[in-house]
Amino acid sequence: MINAIYGKKIGMTQIFDEEDRIVPVTVIQAEPNTVCQVKTVDTDGYEAVQMGFGYIKPRRVNKPMQGHFDKQGTEPKRYLREVRVENAGEYKVGDEQTVAAFADVKKVDVTGTSKGKGFAGVMKRYGFAGGPGGHGAHFHRAPGSVGQCATPSRVFKGLRLPGHMGCDTVTVKNLEVVRIDEEQNLILVKGAVPGGKNGIVRVRMA
Repeated sequence: MINAIYGKKIGMTQIFDEEDRIVPVTVIQAEPNTVCQVKTVDTDGYEAVQMGFGYIKPRRVNKPMQGHFDKQGTEPKRYLREVRVENAGEYKVGDEQTVAAFADVKKVDVTGTSKGKGFAGVMKRYGFAGGPGGHGAHFHRAPGSVGQCATPSRVFKGLRLPGHMGCDTVTVKNLEVVRIDEEQNLILVKGAVPGGKNGIVRVRMA
C-alpha cells in the first residue's frame, strides 16, 4: 500500500480531547493525491509511484510537463512527488490516496522544509555560550579559537562556524494523529511540524 500522502501545512491551533484537556495540533490539508506515473524495476530500475497534487491552471503548465501529463493521460498537477512502494505493479495511473487511508493510523512521521533563518552566528546556529557581556571584554558572540597554531596549520573539516541556517529537510517522527476530517481533507497531528504556513509536507505512516 501507499504509506504516505502529501499536503499543505495550514497552521497550528488547539482542541480539547475526551478528558477536556487542551491538545496543541498542527492542521495539514491533504487533498487527494493522484497517481500520475508508475515506476517499476523493468522500466526505471526501482519501484515507486509518482503522486500529483494541487490545482494548476492549464495555461500555467510548461510544455515539458504538459507532454508528461499527456503521455500518462492525467490532468496537470502543480506538485509531483515520488513515494517508494514494494510492488508498483499493483497500482495504476489515476488511483487516488486520501486522508481516509490514515483513519486507523495512530502515529505518523512528518517531513518538511524548515524555516530559513539566513546567515546566523554560532550562538544562534549551534548554541555556543559566547563570551562575557561586560564592557571590558572584547569577546562577546564570536566563535573563539578555530584550530591549532603551527600543527596542523589548518582548520579541520566539519568545524562549527557561522553560516546559512534553516531551509533543511527535517523529519519529526512518531507524531500522534488526533483527528481525521475526510470531508475537508484534514489531518490533525499533535505538536509542531517543520516549516511555515502553506509549506508542503509529507505525512508517512510510522
